[in-house]
Amino acid sequence: MTEVVRRLRRSGGWSRPRGGSRTFNRAPRPWLVAVPPVALLALVFVYPLALVVQQSFQPDSGGTSLRPYADVFASTAFREALWTTVWIAVASTLGCLVLGFVLALIIAFVPFPGARIVARFVDVFLTFPSFLITLALLFIYGTTGIVGSFQFLTTPWGVLLAEVTYFTPFVVRPLLAAFSQLDTAQLEAASSLGARPLRIVRRVILPEALPALAAGGSLVLVLCLNEFGIVLFTGAKGVTTLPMLVYSKAILESDYPGACVVAVVNVLISVGLYGLYRVVSRRAGA
Repeated sequence: MTEVVRRLRRSGGWSRPRGGSRTFNRAPRPWLVAVPPVALLALVFVYPLALVVQQSFQPDSGGTSLRPYADVFASTAFREALWTTVWIAVASTLGCLVLGFVLALIIAFVPFPGARIVARFVDVFLTFPSFLITLALLFIYGTTGIVGSFQFLTTPWGVLLAEVTYFTPFVVRPLLAAFSQLDTAQLEAASSLGARPLRIVRRVILPEALPALAAGGSLVLVLCLNEFGIVLFTGAKGVTTLPMLVYSKAILESDYPGACVVAVVNVLISVGLYGLYRVVSRRAGA
C-alpha cells in the first residue's frame, strides 16, 4: 500500500470529480508550454532573418550561388563601409568610456546640489531616440546653427560627436550601479593615508569599475555598429556605414541580393559582439 501511494505521489496524485470516479492529474509537459512562445518568436524574428539569408544566395540572374557574396566582397564600397563602421564604432566606444567614467565619478563622488536629479536624468536619457539627439545637435552644428559655418556635423567627426553624446549614458548607468556598491571605507582609508584624488581613482575606484566599464563598452560597441539614424540625420557626406550601405543598395539601387549580403555580414558581426557583451556582463554580474 505504501508503495502504491508513493507511486501516486510521483505521478501527481488523483482527484475525485463530482461523479465519484478517481482520475489522475498529470501536469502538462514543459515542451507543450514552450511551443507557443517559441513558435511566435520564430515567426516574428527567425523567419524574416531566414528570408534575408536566403535572398543573399539568390542573384538577380536566378538560381542559388555565392555570386552575390563575391560581388559584394570585391566591391570597394563594401570595404570602405566596413572600415568606416569599425573605426567610428571603436572611436565612439572609447569616447563614451572616457566621458562616461568622468561623469560617473562626478555624479557619485563629488557632492553638488542636484546630483540625484542628474542621475535620474541619465535613466530618462536612455529612453530618448537617437535622431532626437542628432536633431538637437543640428541646431548647433547645422547649416543654420550657431557654428554652422564650420559644417562640422556633416563630417565623420560630427557623427562621432553625435554617437558619443547619445551613447555615453549607456556607460554611466552601469558605472553608477558599480560605484553604489563600493565600500566608502576604502576611500576614507586611502585619503587618510595621504593619497591624492587621482591616485585614489587609479588604485581604488578604477579596479572596481573595470567590469562595469567592460560591460557598458561592449554594449555601446554593438549599438554603434548598428546605428543608422544618427548617420542618416547628420547628412554626413562620404560617411557610409554598413547599415547605410544596406539602405543604399536596397532602396536606391534596388540591389536586394547585395543588400541582404551586407545585412548578413552586419548581423554576424553584431551577434559576435553581443556574445562578447553577454560574457563580459556575466562576469561583471550585470
